Amino acid sequence: MSSRTTFIVGWTAAVLAIVAFVSLGQWQLSRMHQKQAMLDAVEATLAARTALPLSVAGDAARARDYDWSAGQGRFVDRPAFVLDNQIHAGVPGLRVYRLFAPVDAAPLLVDLGWTPLADRATRLPEAAVVRGDGLLGRDMALRGLLAPPPSAGLALGPALAPGDAVLMTRIELDEIAADAGLPALPPRVLRVDPALDVGYARDLDVLPNTLPPDKHLGYAVQWFGLALAVLVIALVLTFRKRRR
Repeated sequence: MSSRTTFIVGWTAAVLAIVAFVSLGQWQLSRMHQKQAMLDAVEATLAARTALPLSVAGDAARARDYDWSAGQGRFVDRPAFVLDNQIHAGVPGLRVYRLFAPVDAAPLLVDLGWTPLADRATRLPEAAVVRGDGLLGRDMALRGLLAPPPSAGLALGPALAPGDAVLMTRIELDEIAADAGLPALPPRVLRVDPALDVGYARDLDVLPNTLPPDKHLGYAVQWFGLALAVLVIALVLTFRKRRR
């Protein structure tokens, strides 16, 4: 291979690597800005806590937004939906969801918080959680943060496994609605106010089990650093060859 061919091949590979690393860095910066905007929106909503009716959960135009909401209603007497593989304080467990029927709106999915596994083999929560002790059969007032459901991520296999409690590998609102015999569900989930004496271990963290903005910034710096390193190495090798 001639020196000219080596030069062309080497710089082509270097440019492709630089473009790839810069693209990955820009993607990380984009994710940082998206998540920071999300956190800012939640912070503003929680600071104001202006309670909107639960019916706004069904507003498709606000499907990706955050609102503080409150209303009266009853939990639907049917099995709980439990999301698998949820970590809380380093302990594996499940996140419990139930359908709640407001007096003035269509049923919506309510996030009742995290609970440990009762049986690791069957991946089910404790019997009291399955039965809905203290939740079913009575009117109650709920309030909390209306938020988009957790991202489904990479969809592998069925989303639901029906049983005494419906085990979920991801949240697919259309499939939950079909399982419950409903035409549809609102695009947002109510995350119950941790101050209410209902449900299980709860918080209003909208980035659980995912990277915060500062981590994305750190990864962006690393990708840009790799791009710069490739450029410097390519330049050094080129000048060395010319001197020879």
